[in-house]
Amino acid sequence: MNFSEKIFSIGSDEEFEAVALALFRCQAERCAPYREYIELLGVDPEAVASVEEIPFLPIELFKLRDVYCGEREPEKVFTSSSTTGQTPSRHLMQSLALYERAFTTAFEHFYGAAEGWSIYGLLPNYLQREGSSLVYMVDRLIERCGSGGFYLHDYERLLSDMAADEKPKILLGVSYALWDLAERYAPRLENTIVMETGGMKGRREELPKAEFHKILCEGFGVERIHSEYGMAELTSQAYSSGEGVFRTPRWMRVMVRDVNNPLKMLPAGARGAINIIDLANLSSCAFVATQDVGQCFEGGEFRIDGRLSGAEVRGCNLLIQ
Repeated sequence: MNFSEKIFSIGSDEEFEAVALALFRCQAERCAPYREYIELLGVDPEAVASVEEIPFLPIELFKLRDVYCGEREPEKVFTSSSTTGQTPSRHLMQSLALYERAFTTAFEHFYGAAEGWSIYGLLPNYLQREGSSLVYMVDRLIERCGSGGFYLHDYERLLSDMAADEKPKILLGVSYALWDLAERYAPRLENTIVMETGGMKGRREELPKAEFHKILCEGFGVERIHSEYGMAELTSQAYSSGEGVFRTPRWMRVMVRDVNNPLKMLPAGARGAINIIDLANLSSCAFVATQDVGQCFEGGEFRIDGRLSGAEVRGCNLLIQ
């Protein structure tokens, strides 16, 4: 199966399931950390008959092992942000072309052609380190837009450039930087979507999402706050157009597991730990058990409520003995 073409042509739940099961069996054989984890669980890949039965790799393994099954050397290694003393996750990306196709297709599915926008990136902590997949994505989207740019701490230049730009605009920023901008300048943004990528990074108080979005709405004079959900260990992103409810591209699916039994999937509406199927993770592992906690809904949308206590996923110690 030509996965790189098949994943972008998925048009039904049945097609998603067929591709997911085929990719699972392939990665269960070729991705060493995933293969070892499945073996320790005592799971026979050939006996897995549905997506719900697929084991999800604890995301912590991206910090401890090279989760990779590419056919050649990776073109890029993306890393997660981390505080002092922490080990960052590493995502070995075989094909940057695949990554660019995934994030461009997803963005344009939800927001239309990139050329119709100007994107202004307010991502100071990401710009100040190497290996950010978010910076790579936003940089390429800005290039497609043909207008916008990155801004570190020069808020006045950012606001001046946005005011002079007549195109529809997206102000995409890390949470604490957007909060700083809204608090210091309270600009009345027009013809602009404010999109937060999450994370106070220890710079500001962590607030419930609804409360934080209310602060931003009042500060920027907008009706709602959009959000982007992604991480270094994934190739794809989900987007929210308001109220913290995210939607995924058709090759991505979010499920919820029991926090006390990571192999038990919960029904729609239940709250638990978030599992993600990202079929664009072709050269690593497409089945990731994250440390986020949230809720999934019948239509495939989901909400993120927070993080697992202790930020350790049960099961990851099986491969670090």
